[in-house]
Amino acid sequence: MRSPSSRDAAASDAPDLFRNESAALDKARAMHASAAAGAADYRQSLGELIEHFQRLMRETRRLIGRSDRAEREMQALAQQLAYRASHDALTGVLNRSAVIERTAKVLRTESAVMVILDIDEFKRINDDYGHPTGDAVILGVVDCLRRIVGDAGFIGRVGGEEFTVLLPGREAADGALLAERMRAAISDSLVVAPVERRITASFGVSVNAAGTSFDTAYGLADAALYRAKRGGRNRVEFADR
Repeated sequence: MRSPSSRDAAASDAPDLFRNESAALDKARAMHASAAAGAADYRQSLGELIEHFQRLMRETRRLIGRSDRAEREMQALAQQLAYRASHDALTGVLNRSAVIERTAKVLRTESAVMVILDIDEFKRINDDYGHPTGDAVILGVVDCLRRIVGDAGFIGRVGGEEFTVLLPGREAADGALLAERMRAAISDSLVVAPVERRITASFGVSVNAAGTSFDTAYGLADAALYRAKRGGRNRVEFADR
């Protein structure tokens, strides 16, 4: 570790960025203190000070501009990192941790309907057509969900082919209607080449009062989803409660 004296020596060895300005200022001070200085000397000294002051102003503006740009870039980077930390990289919907956090926050103060959906026989799609086609199917499903959900709630991807939709403040009838519309949108309109079979999804729905935990809301909807799968897939089931 450097001693204070060695640090001072290193500082003194550093180039003085304002050497010319310091020299002009010292010259002006000497002239101001001299009784023999005439008007021409003062005029020359003042001109030199003006020139160096203008340079300092230009450099200051340049440094302020660089600082402002750096701050804007840092803010943009922070926003990008925050977005990536809370959103799924493929689809742009919320990731699992963000779903848990936001659902818990909503349920602390209000009721909400939770919908869990799972793409039917998704593994076969990946096995038969490859993962790029599987990704295209996932993106198509998310597009269907966005069209139906709109501003009524938020969408999250909690697994490879599993998604959640939370509908804050909604009643059972609203949840049933929206879940059925989501199911129909996927089943009736989603076509992804070269997949030849119909693409469908199964849905489980839970209706949750304020104060319900995420685990409870999710567990109830997941049990309903399991019944939908056992019942033949491409259907909506409500949680028993």
